[in-house]
Amino acid sequence: MQQKIEVVIMAAGEGTRMHSALPKVLHKAAGRSLVEWVAEAARAVTEKPVLVYGNGGEQLRETLGEAFRYVYQAERLGTGHAVLTAQEEIRNSDYTIVLAGDMPLIRPETIARLAEETRKSGCDCMLLTACPEKTPPYGRIVRDAVGRICGIVEDKDATSEQKKIKELNFSFYCFKTSALLRALAQLTPDNAQHEYYLTDCVGILYRAGGDVRSIQIEDMRECVGVNTRVQLAEAEAALRTRINEKLMLAGVTMIDPAATYIGPEVEIGEDTVIYPGVILEGKCRIGRGSTLYQGSRLVGCTIGDATTVENSVLLQAEVGDHTQIGPNAYLRPGTRIGNHCRIGDFVETKNAVIGDGTKVSHLTYVGDAELGEDINIGCGVVFVNFDGKEKNKTVVGDGAFIGCNTNLISPVQVGDGAYIAAGTTVTKDVPAEALAIGRARELVKANWAKGRYQIHRK
Repeated sequence: MQQKIEVVIMAAGEGTRMHSALPKVLHKAAGRSLVEWVAEAARAVTEKPVLVYGNGGEQLRETLGEAFRYVYQAERLGTGHAVLTAQEEIRNSDYTIVLAGDMPLIRPETIARLAEETRKSGCDCMLLTACPEKTPPYGRIVRDAVGRICGIVEDKDATSEQKKIKELNFSFYCFKTSALLRALAQLTPDNAQHEYYLTDCVGILYRAGGDVRSIQIEDMRECVGVNTRVQLAEAEAALRTRINEKLMLAGVTMIDPAATYIGPEVEIGEDTVIYPGVILEGKCRIGRGSTLYQGSRLVGCTIGDATTVENSVLLQAEVGDHTQIGPNAYLRPGTRIGNHCRIGDFVETKNAVIGDGTKVSHLTYVGDAELGEDINIGCGVVFVNFDGKEKNKTVVGDGAFIGCNTNLISPVQVGDGAYIAAGTTVTKDVPAEALAIGRARELVKANWAKGRYQIHRK
């Protein structure tokens, strides 16, 4: 029978060194909050981790939603007390893994390995440890005369001799749940902080004849906590490096990976080229052989094959194959653009469906519109979609030609193959193949400007 594993993520710390009204674990690195990175790794062994939060932590519940089971720690009395508050959530499990919510670099493979080694060994507790050359102020692993782990001493409580110990505790644990609950019941706040340390469970288990073991962490960076904005930036850089390297190894070219910002949910096809300064956020899907030029930001977009985007902003937009976007285009939510299209400089679209082969080259606003195929939209065209109370829709048929400086006052329809002369304001439907002209008559007054220029010069 498969054994049940629960994961407890401690997130009740105030994070005062972040100097922020936002709970520390909700600060984002590479597109996810710190605690979401930890939870994503935890899902290697469990579907829904237990999140222990403290005062002001309702913001976590509002932000993270149903991704966790929540336990409130009314008083911040230490890590041991945090896990103790979650005892009812873990009581029916075989094993409990305890993680810190501010360590976003932990990998799913590491958590899975920790669980597997614990099960294979049959021990009561398995720790992740390491022996770095330079020793940061972490808890030290204390061993007895025959090398068995008999305790962990926190840096603040360590003697000068204990501080010479090189093997460090990194606050990642896998316990037999029954052993953990017994040890938690015996914790006392007899230390410099007057808190209930989870690390004291190790000594309690040892003294009761329990078996405590460790495995070495392969990459110590996985266990680095985030306590300041400086460390947040360092974690961001490390996570972005992971994301970018994975994509490059799968066939994506990045001109300067260090200046390319890609979220963890982004998918990119082979032979796509990403220039510096590109930002891809949310669930973006980029096809094969496309090019994203410098300065572009895409959020939750789908881009087809062999499409180019240059110095543009795209938000929840869909773009087809062999299409050109930009420079300096702004595609807002609800935009769906077909294949072989051109959306040029300083064009803005919103809630617009644009068919294959249609060109909207420059300085135009297309809002709440449905455009067919092979349409040409001239410069300075405005789809006037708002009447002061409601948004209305404009429909333009296949093969139509919309001249420069045209205003289409929605709701209005332009038929297939219709031609709108430059400078026209369209307020009524235009039939297929018709010509619409709506200009004021040109009036020329002879000699009207004579002498006026010289007067103004004076």
